[in-house]
Amino acid sequence: MQDLLLSIYLFLKAGHVIFMVFWLAGLFMLPRQCIYMLDHAPGSEGEAKWATRMGKLRSIILTPSMITVWVLGLSLAYAGGHFTSGWFHAKLTLVLVMTGYHGWLVGQTKKMARGERPLTEARLRMIGEVPGLLLVLIVALVYLKPF
Repeated sequence: MQDLLLSIYLFLKAGHVIFMVFWLAGLFMLPRQCIYMLDHAPGSEGEAKWATRMGKLRSIILTPSMITVWVLGLSLAYAGGHFTSGWFHAKLTLVLVMTGYHGWLVGQTKKMARGERPLTEARLRMIGEVPGLLLVLIVALVYLKPF
C-alpha cells in the first residue's frame, strides 16, 4: 500500500493543498455569513436565506473539503513515514484544533438558523481570524520542519 501511495504522492499532495484551500475559504466565509445574518430578525425571510446559504456552504464545500483534507493528509503522512516526526505531531495537533473550530462554528451557525444569536458581530469578526492564524502555523511547520 505504501508503494502505491508513493507512486501517486504528488497527486495526493496537490489534492491535499487544493482541498485545504477550499476548506479554509469556507472557514473564512462562514463567520462573514453569520455577520450578514445578524442584520435580519429571527424568523424573517432574510434570515432564512442566509441560513440556506450557510447550510449549502457547510454541506457542499466545508465538510466534504475537510474530510478530503484528512484522508489525503493521512495518506501522505503514511506514504512519507511522517508519523514519527515531531513537526508532524505539531501539525496534526493544529489540524485537530482547526477541525474542532470547524465543528464549533457549524454548531453556532445551526443555532443562528434556529433564530438564536449566540455570537456578536465583534466576536464573529475576531473568531473569523482563527483559520488564518492556524494556516500560518501549519504551513510553517510543513515547510520548515523545525523539529
